[in-house]
Parts: sequence; C-alpha cells; structure tokens
Amino acid sequence: MTPSPTLSKSRQHAILAVLMSCSLLIWLDNTVLSTALETLADPVRGLDAGPAGLQWATGSYTLAFATLMFTAGALGDRFGHRTVLATGLVVFAGASIWAAYAGDAGQLIAARAAMGVGSALIMPANLAILMWTFTGPERATAIAISSTSAGVGMAVGPVLAGFLLDHFWWGSVFLVNVPVVVVALLGIAVLVPNFRSPVRRPLDPAGMLLSASGLAAVAYGLIRAGQVAAWGRTDVWAPIAVGLLLLAAFVRVELRSRAPGFDPRLLARRAFGGGNAALGLLLFAVAAITFSHAFYLQGARGFSPMEAGAAGLPTALGAVLGAPLGARLVRRWSLGAVTVPAFTVAALTMGAYGLFGLRTPLGWIEVLLLVQGLSVGMVLGPVTAALIGSLPLDRAGAGSAVTNTVRQTGSVIGIAVGGTLTSIAYRSAIEPSLRGVPGPVRDQARVSAEQARHAAAASHRPGLARAADDAFVHAMHVGAVWVMLVALVGAAVLAASLRSGGTAGSPRPAGPARRTGTEKSPADVDPATPRSTS
Repeated sequence: MTPSPTLSKSRQHAILAVLMSCSLLIWLDNTVLSTALETLADPVRGLDAGPAGLQWATGSYTLAFATLMFTAGALGDRFGHRTVLATGLVVFAGASIWAAYAGDAGQLIAARAAMGVGSALIMPANLAILMWTFTGPERATAIAISSTSAGVGMAVGPVLAGFLLDHFWWGSVFLVNVPVVVVALLGIAVLVPNFRSPVRRPLDPAGMLLSASGLAAVAYGLIRAGQVAAWGRTDVWAPIAVGLLLLAAFVRVELRSRAPGFDPRLLARRAFGGGNAALGLLLFAVAAITFSHAFYLQGARGFSPMEAGAAGLPTALGAVLGAPLGARLVRRWSLGAVTVPAFTVAALTMGAYGLFGLRTPLGWIEVLLLVQGLSVGMVLGPVTAALIGSLPLDRAGAGSAVTNTVRQTGSVIGIAVGGTLTSIAYRSAIEPSLRGVPGPVRDQARVSAEQARHAAAASHRPGLARAADDAFVHAMHVGAVWVMLVALVGAAVLAASLRSGGTAGSPRPAGPARRTGTEKSPADVDPATPRSTS
C-alpha cells in the first residue's frame, strides 16, 4: 500500500492489523454465542434459559449495538477515535467477564447488552481510524482486507466455542474475549494516533433514547408473541405499536436536527436507501436462520458443541471467499449483475432448510452452508463498499452510521421474528402429542423442544422426546419458508435500487486512482478533517 501523507507504510499495516483484531473480536463473540445457545438452554449444564431468554440474550446485544453506534461516532469526534476505541474494548472485556459468571438468564441478558455498548463504541471508531489512516485506492483495499476478519471470526468462533463447551463450563466462551482485548489495547497504545474532528457533532441524547426505546418495544412485542403463541393479545400488539410510534418520532427528531447522529436524509437517496434496506433484510434473514440452525444441529440432531461448530465451517469459508470474489466480479461486470443473483441464491439456500430432516446427510447440509456463505459474502462486501464509497468523504461517517444501524436493526428484528415464528409453529405441532401427558410435564414440553427433551428424560417418556424433535423440525421448516420470502423481497429491493442508477450501480472510488504528489489528501480538503495526537 502507498503510505499516507503522515504515516509510514509499515505503521499503516500495523494499524490495520490492530483494527482487524478489534473487528475479529466482535465477529468471534457473535458466532461463539450461537454455538452456546443449546448449552445455555440446558437446565443442568447451562442457565435453563427459555426461548425468550435466549432471544433476548442475543437481541439485547444487537439492540444496544444498533442504537448507540451513531452516538459513538459523535463521541469519537469529540474525544478522539482512539480514546473511544480503547474505551469500547475495556467495556467489552468487563461485560464479557460479567456474562461468563452470570447466575441466571436475566444477568446474562444485561451483560450482553453491556457488551453491545462496547461493540457500538468499537465499530465506528474502528472505521474512522481506518478511513484516515489510508487514502485513495489504498483505503478501499484496506477496507476489503479488514472485512476478512468477519469470515475469520465466523470460522474460528464456532470451533473454539465447541472446544470450550466440551472441556469447560459455558462461561468460558465469554472469557476468551479478554486476551484478545489485552493484545488490541497494547497495539492501540503503541501505534494508533488519536484522530479527531475539529467540528464536534452533538451527542443527540433524544435520538438515542427514542431509537433504543422504540426498537426495544418492537422486539419485546415480537418475542412476547412467541411466548404466548398469539398475535392478538394487548401485550403483543401494544408494545409493537408503541415502538413504531417511537421510531417515527425518532426519524422526525433526526430530520429536524441540524447535525443528526443518524441522518434519515441519506435514505431518501433511492439507491442508498434501497441498498441499505436490502442489506437490512439480508441480515434479518441471516440472523433468523442462524438462530434456529444452532438448535437443529445440537438439539434435534444431537451433535456435540464441537461437532456443531465444525459443521458450520463451510459457511465461514464461503463468506471468506465470497467477499473478494464478489469484488472482482463487480469490477468485471456490474454490481447488480453480481449481487442480485447472489442475493437470490442466498434466499433459496435459506428456504432449503425446509428440506432438512432428522436424518438428512451431513454432506448435503455442508454443501448448502458453503453456497449460503459464498452468496452472502458476495452481497455484503460489494454492496457495503458501494454504499459508503458513493458518499462524499464528509458524509462517510454519517453514511456508515446509517448502514451499520440498519444492518444491526435487521439482525435484532430477525432474531425476534424468527424465534417467535419457530416458537408458535413448535407449540402448534407438539400439542397433539401432549394428550394424556401429566400437567407439569405438558407445560414444560410446550416451552421449547429443549425443555421437552429434559421433561421426557425425567419422566421416562422417550416418545415425547421424539415428538419434540419432529415438532421442532416442522417449526424450522415453517420459519425457513418465511425467511426465504423475506430474503427474496430483499433481492427485489436491491434490484430495484440498482436500476435507479447513481449510488450503488457504479461505486465511486474512495480516492484518486494515483497519487502524483499534487493532489490533496482528504485531510486537506475535508472541512471536518480529523486531527491526530499520537
């Protein structure tokens, strides 16, 4: 890479390695938790967490992550991005220790929310430091290299979690974050300048409060629907309605703000708004299908955590290969010609979960997961780069906040809706098998397939365990169809937004193709040029 005007080439590369370790931490944690869900549901080896508790353990993290990122960007402008990044790492490590020693599902949910706060501080600062460390085409290359940390985290996380769960108690999957944080903090202290903008954005507490409370209310209503297996109850539709009103108020407040943390005006650009909506729907589908897949392998199929983690490796391998492959194909053809078909394939692979049964050969599952990871990677990387690269540099921070918030919001709603659909379908399917079953056992079996298996073992009813497995597979099939439909809508939205021309159709380079020595760097031309203090 060409050195930046202020940093040597070797220091640039070292900074990129540090930033990748921070990004790896976030992806590692997400995949580790998905492998641990089945263990956390176990009343003996875990926390006896029910479906709603597990949805919140995942969703509380993503909720905090989604709603605090744009505020974190303003904090970076005010106090320096290195300071915010280091603070986020410390918060993340402390919350990881709290999660490891949580005594019940409620404590785990709170700890996970605190981890989401740490991630929200890490991600915008990470991108800001990368944007100002590199210039011109080197920036695009650095972003592409940094994005591979997602695939590495997806590959290493499940296997690492499986090994830890097979040999230690469940809390060890969170303690693994601590040494990564220590290494990252050392690198930050030695290598990373404290970039900051001379134009300080306000912190936007009203926007933060409205967005967090609105998303929380919507997620609560959706998860509550799964608990009560009904949509018409007041405690289901009322929180959803209130949440939507709060989110509408959030958009109104941001539109009237002179310096919004989350700028809805960017979504008014058809290509930028449509591209982000498509990414949100893709992350919705990925989160929903991943949530049920963890229970399919470990619960219904009886895989150990290590076996389930290893079975997920094709998805990670596909994601690692898909992002650079998609970037190369986009340069040869066009963004739409590559990403819309890939999006469609990803949707169909999610629908193919409806073909999985209790005896489906593992080889077929592995092939499907490889194709799924490859197609998702071919969409996420190129579309994200095009959306951010299409904006002026002085809007890149705001655009990044919008893109990351939409993606995390899609994940929050995907977990809530996917888990709720599965819970409702499971209860409907298990009900005929509960006739004649004693009341306490029947009530436990209705909660989830995990609870039904434990109740069957305790009451010596092997038939109930088989019925629970069959009911779960049926529920997974129902959920897979709905997830596929959502993903297909996302593919259609992406196709429509790319046909509109402009933003996403032909991504603009992040800087000049070649530095001759006469061009100005972003720090020379941007009115919000970050200063750095080493």
